Amino acid sequence: MEGPPFSVIIAVYNGAATLARAIDSVLMQSYPPLEVIVVDDGSRDETAAVAQRYGEPVRYVHQENAGVSAARNAGVRIARGEWLAFLDADDWYYADRLRLHAEWIMRDASLDYLTGDYDYVHPDGSRISGSMEKHQSGRAMLRKAAGTREVVMTAEDFQSFVADHFGDTHTLSVPRQKFLDLGGYPLGFRVCEDVFFLTKLCAVSRRVGVVCTPLAAYLVHDNSATRRDPLRAQTDNVRTLVAMAAEAHTYSAAIRRGVQARLRHGRLDLGYALLRAGRKSAAISAVAPTLWESPGLGGLRDIISMVRG
Repeated sequence: MEGPPFSVIIAVYNGAATLARAIDSVLMQSYPPLEVIVVDDGSRDETAAVAQRYGEPVRYVHQENAGVSAARNAGVRIARGEWLAFLDADDWYYADRLRLHAEWIMRDASLDYLTGDYDYVHPDGSRISGSMEKHQSGRAMLRKAAGTREVVMTAEDFQSFVADHFGDTHTLSVPRQKFLDLGGYPLGFRVCEDVFFLTKLCAVSRRVGVVCTPLAAYLVHDNSATRRDPLRAQTDNVRTLVAMAAEAHTYSAAIRRGVQARLRHGRLDLGYALLRAGRKSAAISAVAPTLWESPGLGGLRDIISMVRG
């Protein structure tokens, strides 16, 4: 099939146990990618051996450990495709993930980028739920789609999407040049770097293609950073969101409201994590900035929740 050439970038760190499944899911696409690039972020397990046994179909790159954003950005720098798609080593694509986006790109050149639904799955592969049904912004787009497979997200939808996004890194398709123009994934953040980039992407977009059927699987497991150390994960999340909010002054009013809503909920989640750790004073301090960042009853209710424990 003639169509847009895709570079698929798989960032991996100590992912030898699941990397082959991720690579296989890309190589078995009904719309073949131009290339698969595996960026090894300083792994200490057998990741290199797993990637290299594929030979020519997979470009393997090793770097010193610098984080997932740096790994993805490194893959983009050497990518040859006009369009980019991403995958983490513990997740996998469904067979038509690239085809559904590629066919739409060929029909509609005005799309700034594309995203779509995905499944949350258990380690045994059983489905937990879909992303769009789980998130308020996703449910809104499903109503807008009214039963059709494709729906266009426009500026009026961006506030909700930024506040509570449904599409994740592995369902994102973005032109390589647009990615480079935006500076890629922000460096120095352990959590929520994908939301930071998506927000910057929304700020320069008008029409976004959304496929309302699952395109990929997102593995939910106990070894994820958020489950291993939820307090640190929520602390890192707020740190990223604060940096994101500092850049939002140049965005539209709707996107700024979405950023503030996301930051408020991030502070609230951190407060709950601190409460569970028995740190009530810290929990109150964590949500207190909402009172002046987004004045209103919501911030007051958040403080009261922390005081009540």
